[in-house]
Amino acid sequence: MTGRTGHTPRGVLAYGVLGIIPFWSLAVASVLAPKWVDVAAAIEAVYAALILSFLGGARWGLAVRDAAPDPIVVGLAMTPTLAGLAALVFLPDAARLQLTVLTAALALNWAWDVSAKGLPPWYARLRTGLTIGAVGGLCVGVLQVPQ
Repeated sequence: MTGRTGHTPRGVLAYGVLGIIPFWSLAVASVLAPKWVDVAAAIEAVYAALILSFLGGARWGLAVRDAAPDPIVVGLAMTPTLAGLAALVFLPDAARLQLTVLTAALALNWAWDVSAKGLPPWYARLRTGLTIGAVGGLCVGVLQVPQ
């Protein structure tokens, strides 16, 4: 059972889980090799911004499938991409704050996504698990960055 039933399609789940690996591998790297924490934090921030952009694009695609897309929703769908970009551009020397902003943006995007209408029943569960995975990895990264 897949698609609009209660089970997440295997391919979607597999790619989603694979997408969490960079968050955790960078977090673990920052714990195991503290001298590389700045590099790990920078890469983790870029990856989080890319994921935000992906999520915004998915939301944009959902909005524009309608014959008359709601311009407010289409505009709001650009917010995750812009939030990720802003964190990278305006906070380049504040890794802890940068990762915190990106973590909050992922959590806010999750809240918006799980309330979306017209998505398969499994989507909210998938996004919840993936968001917990991403946010967890980012939180470990935040804690490793020196104050």
